[in-house]
Amino acid sequence: MKRELIDSRTVRPVTILLAEDRASFRKTLKLLVESDGDIEVVGEAKNGREAVRLTKSLNPEIVVMDIAMPLFNGLQATQEIMKTSPATRVLILSANSDPAYIEQAMIFGASGYLVKQSSTQFLAEAVREVLKGHSYFSTSISKHLRDQCQKIFRKCELLKKKVARLAISDRAITSS
Repeated sequence: MKRELIDSRTVRPVTILLAEDRASFRKTLKLLVESDGDIEVVGEAKNGREAVRLTKSLNPEIVVMDIAMPLFNGLQATQEIMKTSPATRVLILSANSDPAYIEQAMIFGASGYLVKQSSTQFLAEAVREVLKGHSYFSTSISKHLRDQCQKIFRKCELLKKKVARLAISDRAITSS
């Protein structure tokens, strides 16, 4: 079977905005994601307010957002981007893996959450997955989310059993 080669010039790159307050880390991220050839950094923001403004004007497909930034932290900026540019997806990239931040990021509409320590290995893959409409999480965060879901499901099952027992005992009382 003959394989057809796709001319890389005809493939439109994924457009992203990097929102990170440290210039040296932004530069590293840019080199990292653009090295694959199918991702283009169309803008860089050094604070949350700038991230919101640039998202409105540049319309990137994805914003890679740090949480700890001045003039709107990444969570505030994510919330504002989801209100003003709902077609743009936000991928959180943070040194902080506190479950409260992760929860807040998801509530505000982030499509994924990567811990900076693992970002160099998985960032381009995460960008591609988020672009497809999927969520993407660092392994440690995925494990935490799975554990949380299992706890919720167990509580739901216990609640269903309790409701069923109450319904049975309620029927017994009313039929007497």
